[in-house]
Amino acid sequence: MAFYQSIKNYKTKREQKWIAKHLVALRKSLYDSIKKDRTPGSLIIGSWNIRAFDGGVLRENESYHYIAEIIDNFDICAIQEVKSDLKPLKRLMKLLGPNWSYFVTDYNSKDGGNSERMAYVFNTNKVLFRNIIGEIVIPKSQLIAGRQIARTPYFASFQADWFKFTLCSAHIDYSSGMSVREQEIGIISKILVKRSKDARKDTDEVYVLMGDMNLEEADETIIQEIESLGMTVPLFGPTNQKGNMHYDRMFFTGNNIKTNFIRQGKFDWRNAVFKHNKTYMKKYRKIAEKKAEKTYTDWEKENYGPSTYRAWTTYEMSDHLPIWIELKIDYSDKYLEDRYLK
Repeated sequence: MAFYQSIKNYKTKREQKWIAKHLVALRKSLYDSIKKDRTPGSLIIGSWNIRAFDGGVLRENESYHYIAEIIDNFDICAIQEVKSDLKPLKRLMKLLGPNWSYFVTDYNSKDGGNSERMAYVFNTNKVLFRNIIGEIVIPKSQLIAGRQIARTPYFASFQADWFKFTLCSAHIDYSSGMSVREQEIGIISKILVKRSKDARKDTDEVYVLMGDMNLEEADETIIQEIESLGMTVPLFGPTNQKGNMHYDRMFFTGNNIKTNFIRQGKFDWRNAVFKHNKTYMKKYRKIAEKKAEKTYTDWEKENYGPSTYRAWTTYEMSDHLPIWIELKIDYSDKYLEDRYLK
């Protein structure tokens, strides 16, 4: 459970009350969306591109609490777009509590890397890190446009109960163009499927490709290719704030006894916090104006300043909605029946 003790350290009672009030609303929304229908003996895997976390425009205190509350509803979450300064991520981990752990890549400074890191945060009461990490490197013969993927996909292996799984987090560079984006996603998927088949010699390990794929339509051509590889492709719908782009995706290998897919979802935090209405806009306008003068670049002032409240909230929460899948991981009864009772 996320920790709330630090709320008492904020300067005014008004701020403390505001945060507490909206945490209560957010908790109810999360319960209705995720917890209420959770199946016993399951694993919830989340993925969230948290915009520029934090790329110089520091978030308000309340935003950290809301982000922590959302992630606390997952057992493990891949975070894309963590920036070079790790203090925001460390603050998030303190709010999640001592039963949460994390690891993170170095930041990517090459062309298209955008000084981004990939992070995994996970509840150690539920998930065990299996001490295997790595990067997806494309063979020279398969390079696209003569280069490696700008933001190297990052994988790590975990276990929940008997269930072994490897997550691969990706943030595909939008500027490369749709054709290149689809080719990169296709190559990553093929590599993971091959690893999955090789792993079956020893274990039924599940491989999950997740993150901000920067796909625009629900039925892009690449989706058919991924399905033809034998991966399961849940539908999440649009995940940007405007509700017209299908950026964030998860694909996973197999769907059998050890990859028993239960459900999927996306969580729209705007039902509880940073609502897009006049009351909220009035409260935050002064904060936004103050921030814009101190920290925003000229371009950001023009495009994400106080006059565009909706866009400003993307720097407080994100311009992406978090997505998640739920898998059944307790197959003990079937194991006993198959092994000893037949």
